[in-house]
Amino acid sequence: MTPRNLITDVAGVLVSNADDARLVSGVTAIIFEEPRVASVDIRGGAPGTRQTDRLEPHRTVERIDNLELYG
Repeated sequence: MTPRNLITDVAGVLVSNADDARLVSGVTAIIFEEPRVASVDIRGGAPGTRQTDRLEPHRTVERIDNLELYG
């Protein structure tokens, strides 16, 4: 398979999503076949973040099984 520079090109990473047009809302799930180490670095003047404090670089989480992105 030819790489397309997408997250789905990474071995062991699965991606799925669902949306509701009436609510104008959706969610993307990134699922790891094996637990992974995670960290986050958010930049900008007014980022719309929630519940990311546990993933700050100095608080590296031991392992995660998935990530959810809401919009």
